[in-house]
Amino acid sequence: MAELLNEIIALGGTTAMTRPVTGEALSGWMQRDPRAIWHVAEDEGGEILGFQYVEPHAGLGAEVAQIATFARVGRTGLGIGSRLFEATAQAARAEGYAWINAEIRADNASGLTYYQSRGFEDWGRIEGKRIAEDLVVDKVLKRYDLG
Repeated sequence: MAELLNEIIALGGTTAMTRPVTGEALSGWMQRDPRAIWHVAEDEGGEILGFQYVEPHAGLGAEVAQIATFARVGRTGLGIGSRLFEATAQAARAEGYAWINAEIRADNASGLTYYQSRGFEDWGRIEGKRIAEDLVVDKVLKRYDLG
């Protein structure tokens, strides 16, 4: 999973992350909150094609999940994100979340299209978010109601 994510980070432009991550760091993320939900998509040979997770949003209350989605470079548009989101939405509902928040870089056209295609609706914007010492981006806020 770290290898997949690091390839995305290295390309730039689609994630707010700017530094490589380790497998140990990802393991820590998975364990940082008992209400976190992680799903992984693999092909028949066990290669990881993508992963998605939700966890409580620190600033919006316990009923709001924050989502992150990552698909292997060159393997997008194959339905991986659709299948991941079906599982994530069902599990988030069962966990008691009321809605899911997505913060997408405004310059990430594929990310904006993905969340829109899953039924997320715009609800806000963050202007001038510093994500690295030399990088400031705008973010589009989208929500998906689980009710």
